Amino acid sequence: MEKIIVHGGNRLKGEVRVSGAKNAALPLLFATLLGSGRHQLENVPDLRDIGTAEKLLTILGAEVTRDEGVFAVDATRIQSVEAPYDLVRTMRASVLVLGPLLARLGHARVSLPGGCAIGARPINLHLKGFEAMGARIDLDHGYVEARAKRLQGANIYFDFPTVGGTENLLMAACLARGTTVLENAACEPEIVDLAAALTAMGARIEGAGTDRIIIEGVDDLQPLRHTVMPDRIEAGTFMVAAAMTRGDVRLLGARQADLEALVSKLQEAGAEISIEDHVLRVQGPRRIAPVDIKTGPHPGFPTDMQAQFMALMSIADGTSVITENVFENRFMHVCELQRLGADIAIDGKMAKINGVKGLLGAPVMATDLRASACLVLAGLSAENTTTVSRIYHLDRGYERIEDKFRALGARIERVKA
Repeated sequence: MEKIIVHGGNRLKGEVRVSGAKNAALPLLFATLLGSGRHQLENVPDLRDIGTAEKLLTILGAEVTRDEGVFAVDATRIQSVEAPYDLVRTMRASVLVLGPLLARLGHARVSLPGGCAIGARPINLHLKGFEAMGARIDLDHGYVEARAKRLQGANIYFDFPTVGGTENLLMAACLARGTTVLENAACEPEIVDLAAALTAMGARIEGAGTDRIIIEGVDDLQPLRHTVMPDRIEAGTFMVAAAMTRGDVRLLGARQADLEALVSKLQEAGAEISIEDHVLRVQGPRRIAPVDIKTGPHPGFPTDMQAQFMALMSIADGTSVITENVFENRFMHVCELQRLGADIAIDGKMAKINGVKGLLGAPVMATDLRASACLVLAGLSAENTTTVSRIYHLDRGYERIEDKFRALGARIERVKA
């Protein structure tokens, strides 16, 4: 076990390169199952979840090699259609092999992912969509077993714009017979990135990035060649860090178009944000203004930035309210922020934050991926030393985060627990 020790108080300044997006790389890796041949993905981040995806692809029979962020996947000979519980329980995104396996091989057996620390995230919308496309779905001893000689195009309406459901059915529809229409689809930039890669493979897709995606099925797909988009959540985390430390940080590779909701709220809080030579620059304010946010599906404020923004609001000059509309149990970081001196009260899906003059370092424990980042940010602005335990959560979604912060002037280190 490892932990991160942060000695707070340093102003962050300098440049940092944004890594490839985990939430884009995972479905892209699983999209390689849709076709034979040698696929290549570039700008893949070195993360714990990526390692899990590599293990799963290997178990299924794919040959995977990696070198400096470049993944080569040969999925010509798939020998298994089962995603076992031991892997799926560690990474919910493993369920995204269901669509590609079912579409290409006509059979998939995938462990139910169950709940997680930030709330239940059922896959019922995925399964309803596959049934609409002609698949027979059986639930057996904690596994989803899906079969179809060939999926058929269908009109599918999502009760909620599910990102995973949109990705799973989008991939499957590429090899279905006829036309599939996904209504009330998720609009996240990672879905646009996936659609662009699939289109380059020969898929026929219209409307990605809107709530209505139309897919005309084809008989086969060519090998994938794609560069993963930059991680907007990692970029957002460093933007908040700059604001919290009154810093001046330039983000190389960040795309402002993917960050509009966060940019707007940071500017409302007093940060200066500009584009200089295609580089996103964030300058923190002397006094942080209180800002209310409500999380929601893209283009709303991302739930994956809620915890980090709460850390910022904990030292704002006034009272703010954060409403979490996506996950029902995503305030577990509040207790840990309170250990650092934050004044936060929870009422259902709302958190009221009374800003304090400053946080004080203390031992804290991460409860999930984004909560981990929230506590590191709080430690960067706090007096004295903050020790963050259970950082294996952090390694699921941030590539060498302590090295990047240290390059910006932070006093931060990873040590054995």
